[in-house]
Amino acid sequence: MPNLKEVRNRISSVNSTRQITSAMKLVSAAKLRRAQDAVVKMRPYAEKLQAIMNNVSQSLEGAESPYLVERELRTVTLVLVTSNRGLCGAFNTQVIRRTTALLNGELAALHQAGKVKFVGIGKKASAWIVRNGFELQAQHDELFNNLTFSESVKISESLMQEYKNGQTDKVIFIYNRFLTAASQQVMEETFLPMRPQVQEQVASAEYIYEPGKAEIIENMIPLSLKTQLFKVVLDSHAAEHGARMTAMHKATDNAGELLKSLKLSYNKARQAAITNEILEIVAGAEALNG
Repeated sequence: MPNLKEVRNRISSVNSTRQITSAMKLVSAAKLRRAQDAVVKMRPYAEKLQAIMNNVSQSLEGAESPYLVERELRTVTLVLVTSNRGLCGAFNTQVIRRTTALLNGELAALHQAGKVKFVGIGKKASAWIVRNGFELQAQHDELFNNLTFSESVKISESLMQEYKNGQTDKVIFIYNRFLTAASQQVMEETFLPMRPQVQEQVASAEYIYEPGKAEIIENMIPLSLKTQLFKVVLDSHAAEHGARMTAMHKATDNAGELLKSLKLSYNKARQAAITNEILEIVAGAEALNG
């Protein structure tokens, strides 16, 4: 039977932990609401821009852009998007697992040759890259402290410039896509080269280009790429708060169940102590009477 003092200390400790996890759940729920609103507002714009790109791409035969050129894979850049903090369940682990599977599978030859570069968005990604001895090309842990389009553009422009200069032949995002507050989907998404999805069942139309095809390509493709990266980090940001809220909700429930078990153990130990004291008193009284 456990000592009464030890059980009381454990009850106090678990109760304090439960209060902390409950508070963290409420904070994450509030942050999730704002992050979810940002994703919901961003997705229609990104989808409409992609639809325009899909339609225009069918009529831009022969138009050239450095971001559309596919090259032989000699160097690949992986952009890992995670959180800056833990306590969010399998949120960060999912990204790391998908990256590991990619390095051991499709990119195994390039990885062994040291031709895979890494960009970390989030402290957990950067720490994992460094801990495993990989080449950390860039670290953008501060992005989630000021998550705005203008800040994300700096990252997308850097990646676009490297691809344009031939420093990398492919850029892949690995991140968690926000589905609901309780679920996220780990994604592996090609950023560069850009691949507009040409829709087959689209009525052909004659487009009038103002000022011209070259100008449209020069402006629309970079804008689409910048929008894509911003949508990725917004998705990951919302998914993080959803994962943390769910994790803290489960932790709070588990702490409640543990408290019930500890209180039951405490009552049993207390009852046993009282029974022992009564037996000792009775035994002492009988000894005196004898």
